[in-house]
Amino acid sequence: MDLQKLFHPESVAVVGASPHLGDGKMPFYQLLKLAGYKGRIYPVNPKYQQIDGAKVYASLEDIPETVDFAISAVPADRALETVQSAVRKGIRFLHFFTSGFSEIGNKELETAMVEAARAGGTRIVGPNCIGIHCQSSGLTCDFPREPLGGVGDVAFLGQSGGMTTNFMRMAIGRYLDLNKIVSYGNQIDLRVEDYLEYLAEDETVRVIAAYIEDIKDGRRFMEALEKTTQRKPVVILKGGITGQGAKAAFSHTGALAGSHEIWASLMRQARVIEAVTFEQLVDLTMMAVSEKPPAGMRLGFLGAGGGTSVLFTDLSDLAGLTLPELSETVQEMISQRISNVNTSTVNPVDLGFYGFDFNIMAHTIEAMAQDDQIDAIIPYFNLDFITSFQRDQIESGPLAIVEAAARTSKPVIPILTQFTENLLDIEDVRIKMFSTFRKAGMAVYRTPQDAITSIGGYMKWRQRNEGASVGTCPAQGQRMVKVG
Repeated sequence: MDLQKLFHPESVAVVGASPHLGDGKMPFYQLLKLAGYKGRIYPVNPKYQQIDGAKVYASLEDIPETVDFAISAVPADRALETVQSAVRKGIRFLHFFTSGFSEIGNKELETAMVEAARAGGTRIVGPNCIGIHCQSSGLTCDFPREPLGGVGDVAFLGQSGGMTTNFMRMAIGRYLDLNKIVSYGNQIDLRVEDYLEYLAEDETVRVIAAYIEDIKDGRRFMEALEKTTQRKPVVILKGGITGQGAKAAFSHTGALAGSHEIWASLMRQARVIEAVTFEQLVDLTMMAVSEKPPAGMRLGFLGAGGGTSVLFTDLSDLAGLTLPELSETVQEMISQRISNVNTSTVNPVDLGFYGFDFNIMAHTIEAMAQDDQIDAIIPYFNLDFITSFQRDQIESGPLAIVEAAARTSKPVIPILTQFTENLLDIEDVRIKMFSTFRKAGMAVYRTPQDAITSIGGYMKWRQRNEGASVGTCPAQGQRMVKVG
């Protein structure tokens, strides 16, 4: 389906526009202005003559041209007449922010709206959702901090408006570049598979993340999903996987959730990267769009502390990842900068107290990158100790890591762990280091679990698409880990 005018409309009408913010409505008219939407905007509301000096129209049919996209925030009891008015005006796409439909048992109204829309060729987004965001066109459904622009590489499909907003805000905090966002709600007409099919063909989108509660057409959804995952990663968080969760989903968007076991099986078949928490959804998305995603399952870990190394090895093994023993040549290179007191160069590499020195960490990263049996390098930074013992390197140290990472084709995936959670000083350092690493294109995580889950999830998608395992197994001569 051609959704070009949905994401790149030349003109937009906002039905229910108001000069007042609040009243339980999203101020879409003001949001479009703040976002720098460059097309023509027509506020529609019979209660007002003008908003901020702009003429307000009494109805869609009073607008002097046929607009591409209309956004409606009118009550549910006026939804059908709004659809009929849009059809008469020849409007192609109509989004309903309004709730009060099948999620409260009002299925008949949804049916009447769809019948009226299809009779005139109008397509409905929602209802019960916040709608559309497109970075390059200036279309938005959230409060922008500045005018939109550029073309990001991340798309998101959310059945929940709240989850959609949360993803957009968290993506900004993780330095993910947004491209297109759809909050689709009850999906009475346009469905998640319509958006998937469009985004599969969109060459500007590198990864699609999604929060899904139910599917209306399982066969078509699977066909769209399998077509999409052949081209780019799709990361999905499923809502309503328990009996109580399914009940909550029905009251939320009228969703009828099915068996989670069947769902999980279908997702594996379709090569989907599954998330089990919202944070994982964002973490996995960050891994998929990192500048150098991992090409194999063999990790090199370096940091300070034997216990951390042991736990990282356990978690990696449980996730199907391995830590091959480093070659003697590489171990010798590492030992040139450290003593043999309370350290280990095998892999995981325990640098002891040297693990708080950014320059030695950078040297170790470059040494490990020369080992042919390492696919990705995971440096572990303990922010509590760094802020205590290496404050003189807080500004220059992260740059040394960035420079070392730039000199290798292998991904460097930092972990920034912070155990003291009530000191702004440490949090300030974390934000600065995180920003430096993310702007250099690295995926960055808070815990070993987050990093391992993201690497493992991405590699499962990659392996399924390539049809074969990446890396070698022990029977093929891989050097196995020794924890010293």
